[in-house]
Amino acid sequence: MRIADILAVKGPTVHAVRPWTTVADVVDRLGEERVGALLVRDESGAIRGIVSERDVVTALRTHGAALLAMEVGAVMTRQVRTCRPDETVAQIMAQMTVGRYRHLPVLDRGELVGLVSIGDLVKHRVHEMEMETGVLRDVAIARS
Repeated sequence: MRIADILAVKGPTVHAVRPWTTVADVVDRLGEERVGALLVRDESGAIRGIVSERDVVTALRTHGAALLAMEVGAVMTRQVRTCRPDETVAQIMAQMTVGRYRHLPVLDRGELVGLVSIGDLVKHRVHEMEMETGVLRDVAIARS
């Protein structure tokens, strides 16, 4: 299975904020949208970073309550890894595990087409395994 298969089910929606958005607003958006990360994009739509719940918690430890008034650009992860829709779920799961990140923007020829989380990949893989189990069960029954 490919990343494109996940996006076909999940859809292309990517939640994003601007670099000058306050961390308080980021926290509000994360809760409102019920997501674990937001892309940080400039006026032209270029990806400038990604901010996750982990980034907020790490910065809270350093800055305390003053963090809420800071701009997200000060706490976001600037080096954003991406993937392509034609890459396999197994490849991207391995990449995310090794890199210890949970969200990955999906670019097709440089254009943002979606975002996948490790949860999306696990959900997809579990569904795939359930289907395989069903097929194997049917084959075993047919041979009996």
